[in-house]
Amino acid sequence: MTDHRPYDPLIDVLGSFSITAWWPVRAVVLALGAVAVVAAVRALRRPASPVVRTLTVTAAVLLALLTVGGVVNAHYAYVPTLGEALGDASSLSSSADGGGRIPAKGQVVPLTVAPTTSNFSARQAQVYLPPAWFARHRPALPVIMLLHGEPGDPSDWTDGGEAAATADAWAAQHHGVAPVLVMPDINGSLTADTECVDSPVGNAETYLTVDVPAAVQQQFGTLPPGRSWALAGLSEGGSCAIMLTLRHPDLFSTFGDYAGLSGPRVGDTDADTDSTVTGLFGGSRQAFAAHEPAELLATGDPAFRTLGGWFEVGGDDGDPLAAAQRLAPLATAAGISTCLVVAPGGGHTFDVWSAAFRRSLPWMTARLGLVAADPQMTAGCQA
Repeated sequence: MTDHRPYDPLIDVLGSFSITAWWPVRAVVLALGAVAVVAAVRALRRPASPVVRTLTVTAAVLLALLTVGGVVNAHYAYVPTLGEALGDASSLSSSADGGGRIPAKGQVVPLTVAPTTSNFSARQAQVYLPPAWFARHRPALPVIMLLHGEPGDPSDWTDGGEAAATADAWAAQHHGVAPVLVMPDINGSLTADTECVDSPVGNAETYLTVDVPAAVQQQFGTLPPGRSWALAGLSEGGSCAIMLTLRHPDLFSTFGDYAGLSGPRVGDTDADTDSTVTGLFGGSRQAFAAHEPAELLATGDPAFRTLGGWFEVGGDDGDPLAAAQRLAPLATAAGISTCLVVAPGGGHTFDVWSAAFRRSLPWMTARLGLVAADPQMTAGCQA
């Protein structure tokens, strides 16, 4: 992002202050939770005016919610630093007024996608535009769509996922050139779970494969879907990425599955398929199988031989680890250029997912035609 503010060392230090890894922060969060419980109990027991009791209980509830949010954030490393918690309100116009000069960093801008075909009620998408996008003679750039999980929203990838920072670092080494990163909403709300399929929950698959690509090309002049488009995602978004790529190999040439399950699941485990069949596919096992990556890979579709897939998962991540270890060999057998990376000791957290995107980005950019392929791009990757 273009930022014309003067350098302030205090802001720089505070901005990098960890709010997840530093142990005293977690201790303070737990202490606040204890204070909230004690305050609520005392307020209810002591005789006091209704106004005082209401204010005390309200403050205790807010403190408890802050505590729960802090614990969740500490576990998933969703917002790892104070700087990310405070955010940055840059706008597209602030970077676009440089007379065609390429800025030092890219910019994240909002994108409203008209659900013309899908009628899917989505939240606002986000788009990362690399420095080269602002050049006077703008190149047509490839696209990586980044899909969030559940619960979650598009900002997950710019916050805990650190996608913009990762892309900026890549662009800095390649004359400002990097893929356009498109971060659409896949669920419609914080608690909904579409699994990226067309269902009673919403026509998410049509939205992601028709409406989003159309809006991105029209508004940002990117290369068209196909060889120059990739899909990657974390958790639910990871299983969406492989599923959508296998179902639409004409639209996406590459996928990144970071800790996804074996396919669409409305629950948190691979074993729970009955509720998925009922809730998303109207009880049809045939429709469920048509969205199950293992079933799709078994079809022997010749189009799969042009695809590439990167699986990355934490070594302590249970079902997602088992899913990756099952699907990666099937993908290889289907002719897909496949990588499998297991992060030792990693869990189901943004630490793993942000590292997975950072590690796989060079490989993806080569597959999308931005740079020449290099064996080092897949170093440490089990094919």
